[in-house]
Amino acid sequence: QVQLVESGGGLVQAGGSLRLSCAASGRTFSNYVMGWFRQAPGKEREFVAVINWSGGSTHYADSVKGRFTISRDNAKNTVYLQMNSLKPEDTAVYLCAANRVWRGDITTRENDFGSWGQGTQVTVSS
Repeated sequence: QVQLVESGGGLVQAGGSLRLSCAASGRTFSNYVMGWFRQAPGKEREFVAVINWSGGSTHYADSVKGRFTISRDNAKNTVYLQMNSLKPEDTAVYLCAANRVWRGDITTRENDFGSWGQGTQVTVSS
């Protein structure tokens, strides 16, 4: 198991930016695919972005493509989500997650992620 702690959420006006961080401890962080998901009130959790274990490959939900950037620093055991041009519909709790499989393939399926953080609230005002 890996322990994950998110930070960086907050209240921002539409059009603004935030950078989320997810610090990992426990198993070797650098060998696992990492993802960001979000859950808005009354809605299902949805995929946002994912990055492979080396950082060389990423994939995004269509709703955030071109606005959000996922990255990782394996030396710091941290994954980031840079969010630009934020919209009110981006308001949600953002959670990071670690894939179950050592050096697995990129995936967007929730069930493929075995470790989850508690989440950080992002609120975008109009």
